[in-house]
Amino acid sequence: MPITTSFALAFSLSMDAFAASLGKGASLNRPGVREAARVGAYFGLFELAAPILGWGLGLSFAHYIEAYDHWIAFGLLLIVGGRMAWLAWKNDDEDKPKAERHSPLALAMTAIATSIDATAVGITLGYMNVDIPTTIALIGLVTFTMAFGGVMLGRAAGPVLGRWAEVAGGIGLIGIGAKVLYDHTLGGFGG
Repeated sequence: MPITTSFALAFSLSMDAFAASLGKGASLNRPGVREAARVGAYFGLFELAAPILGWGLGLSFAHYIEAYDHWIAFGLLLIVGGRMAWLAWKNDDEDKPKAERHSPLALAMTAIATSIDATAVGITLGYMNVDIPTTIALIGLVTFTMAFGGVMLGRAAGPVLGRWAEVAGGIGLIGIGAKVLYDHTLGGFGG
């Protein structure tokens, strides 16, 4: 899988963190660079750790599922991406709690919630043709950058962009799952 696909995966996974950081930025009077970097660090570190955990779980079971790994990757990415897009489309922005201030506990809880999908994706990393350390580092770095930017944009654009960013992220994950399935089934026949 080329670096562009790893980047696309990182970008897709960062969409929920971006959407959440838009809300964080929207809840502040005038978010500054320091607060944006702090939020980005929480989101980036949790998003970086989650696929490592998932990858470890995937390695434990690899020899049992090698013949079906591409279907498992597709199914997990379809479920995670579909759920992410569906929830973003379904939920009103009013339903999302907005913190009055960014305490470490509030940031950690939000970062954990937005990184759960990265754990499921991490399970599939062992079945993809990717440079795993580079992909995981990209996930953390892109998530930091997206969360940083989300806070800075949040006050003005949070309610509008947050929902659409999550929908796009979910569709991106489904697209990556479809590519994995194609590469291991139909793509393998044309060779």
